[in-house]
Amino acid sequence: MCIMLEINCRQLLHKQKMIVLLPFPYNAHLISIIKQIEGSGWTQTHRSWYIPANNEKQKQLQTLLNDQAKLIYATQAECLIETMQSKKKIIRQLAEETEAHLHKFFQYLRSKRYSQNTIHTYANALRTFLCYFNDKPVSQISNDDLIRFNNDYILAKNLSASFQNQVVNAVKLFFRIIERKIIDPELIHRPKRSKLLPNVLSKAEVKLLLEVHANIKHRAMLSLIYSCGLRRSELLNLRLTDIDSERKRVIIRLAKGRRDRIAPLSEKILLLLRDYFKTHRPKLWLFEGQTGGQYDERSLANVLKQALQKSGIKKPVSLHWLRHSFATHLLEAGTDLRYIQVLLGHSSSRTTEIYTHVSNKSLQNIVSPFDTL
Repeated sequence: MCIMLEINCRQLLHKQKMIVLLPFPYNAHLISIIKQIEGSGWTQTHRSWYIPANNEKQKQLQTLLNDQAKLIYATQAECLIETMQSKKKIIRQLAEETEAHLHKFFQYLRSKRYSQNTIHTYANALRTFLCYFNDKPVSQISNDDLIRFNNDYILAKNLSASFQNQVVNAVKLFFRIIERKIIDPELIHRPKRSKLLPNVLSKAEVKLLLEVHANIKHRAMLSLIYSCGLRRSELLNLRLTDIDSERKRVIIRLAKGRRDRIAPLSEKILLLLRDYFKTHRPKLWLFEGQTGGQYDERSLANVLKQALQKSGIKKPVSLHWLRHSFATHLLEAGTDLRYIQVLLGHSSSRTTEIYTHVSNKSLQNIVSPFDTL
């Protein structure tokens, strides 16, 4: 309620006394305040309320109006504070509900023995999705919300196609298993997959990269990734017992897709590993940190970064480039594609076939028509 009243300075004679008119639209609250002034009243002639024309009465009216205004503003402030506190309480309750759902989802993924990377990826994607709708219960999220999230968050922020796919996978699994709710995550359209060629180093570049480190542990880690076509996590998860020196093989346990596989262990890499073992004496893991335990992923990335700086290679090489180079060099050496598929642990031969697009073996046999001009 707003208290506004303009006091008319024009004085009039009314019933043998001087008055000041107070014209305003009908307001019962204002009328009750004016009636508190002694000598106030209503004039039918001028159709207005009035007070006696003296400074004392006008100051009294102004004081009453000011006090009433303060009371109203204080009440409004209290209501606003209560509203804000209530809203914070609701948001807090919804946040707690979201965390509870995320915990259930996390527990489900763990019970199904998803890899740590998959659990982390799915949980983060689902958290981003649920937190976007932090003003409504999870049970009220609908197909329209999925479309809105895709348009207003993923596309508006120009996020990657891989993140879009991660959200689809996580939301689909969450609502089907945890919420048991009929919802269509396919409404977040899956982006068309990019068909990118694998990045490959030449043999000369690989040789330079692997030999540049003076530290034998660093050289052994990079060399083993290339010589066996390992993923980063596969290297870090190797135990001492996974190296079968007698049968010249490496056992890669519970790799991607929770499948074991075997990679050949060359004589050259075996000698390097023996020298490494004599120097560092690891206890459980093949490669351990300075204080024991598994070697850190970030430290392994730094090992490659240092090798690139020392070798002068300017390409944006990642650890996975060594795996790609392993497969491509095998193919160029005449190794059967099916055998390469087994060594890499690919479930589909179509995944392995991509290396035929970067192999020089077939390209070198093609004569350009330019050369025959």
